[in-house]
Amino acid sequence: MSPPPASGASVMGEDLRVVLGPPTMAAQDQSDLDLRLGAGLTDPALTGVERLSGRHNLGQALILRLLTPRGQLGGLGHAEYGSRLHELIGEAKTESSRALCKAHVLDVIEREPRVENSIVAFNFEIESEGPSELRFSAAVQPVDGSEPVTIGLGVEL
Repeated sequence: MSPPPASGASVMGEDLRVVLGPPTMAAQDQSDLDLRLGAGLTDPALTGVERLSGRHNLGQALILRLLTPRGQLGGLGHAEYGSRLHELIGEAKTESSRALCKAHVLDVIEREPRVENSIVAFNFEIESEGPSELRFSAAVQPVDGSEPVTIGLGVEL
């Protein structure tokens, strides 16, 4: 169990924003960049590094947990981190695969200590799905009592 947040800090924590895709993926010399939170991160436009806190950090954490195959971080001591969504790859798009998808998402929600164990809402977005894809949105209730946080994700089959 992690220690309680420092005075004035949010229960939802703080982390670096994970930015996918160009232009932030370009190689450049950042030798003077200190990646400790708060150190050298004064201008995200120059560093490509931005901090997230509160609800945005929680949303990002849930997405990263869903995208990481369960067991992938076992070598780092986090064998139970991640989801089983990757097991749906190669499955047919059926009601059974939808049920498995929802079960895997609910399992992740139960393992995230910053949210209540029950989900507020879960919906498949069938109208926007591709032929071999499941899309869903899920709303969770943060333990700090703030408004629910909604995330969305597409799962390729």
